[in-house]
Amino acid sequence: MTLTPDPARKVKRRYFLVVAAAAVVLAGVYGIAGTFRNRGDEVCRPALAKARELAPLMKGEVAAVQAAEEARLLPNLAFVRADGEKKTLADWRGRTVLFNLWATWCVPCRKEMPALAELERKYGGKDFEVVTVNIDTRDLDKPKTWLKDFGIEGLTYYADPSAKVFQELKAAGKAFGMPTTLLIDGNGCELAALAGPAEWASDDAVKLVQAAVRK
Repeated sequence: MTLTPDPARKVKRRYFLVVAAAAVVLAGVYGIAGTFRNRGDEVCRPALAKARELAPLMKGEVAAVQAAEEARLLPNLAFVRADGEKKTLADWRGRTVLFNLWATWCVPCRKEMPALAELERKYGGKDFEVVTVNIDTRDLDKPKTWLKDFGIEGLTYYADPSAKVFQELKAAGKAFGMPTTLLIDGNGCELAALAGPAEWASDDAVKLVQAAVRK
């Protein structure tokens, strides 16, 4: 007796084979993605522990600062100095950084610049730096003139006329408006973030920064 193959069974078997193959591919993709993510997590786990230590200091003038909630390696942001020298966030490896994005059209940015400059003058050094990056995209001399006219001294001038830094941070869920400020450890990992201005020269801010720098 000759058995005739069941077409429905053949279709069903082919369907399960396709699904199984897709599952293998997806497992591989997510496995690779997980590997990359875990590398960042591994490097940044000390930063996450540090962020939890810093959380109680986020009060008063820095109450709006948010401690990192996951081990996050930040993008290697790129920008330039006033003389055109290219810089990336990796150039600050080994140092704690208060990374700030500002623009002349941003009123809160302008208001907090004197405090950022004061913080850098008092506490900037081999272990810590305030890095402010201007993202004006039109008149590239305007921010330099503004800093000079208002006597903002002590900060090294950095700029990103393409505003790509803001877009990268926005894509990473770390930039929602201006100003945007990140507290970053020596491995390039997020310790804390703030959307909006703060009194960075206040006692509350200084205590937070000093604790972040402390080994």
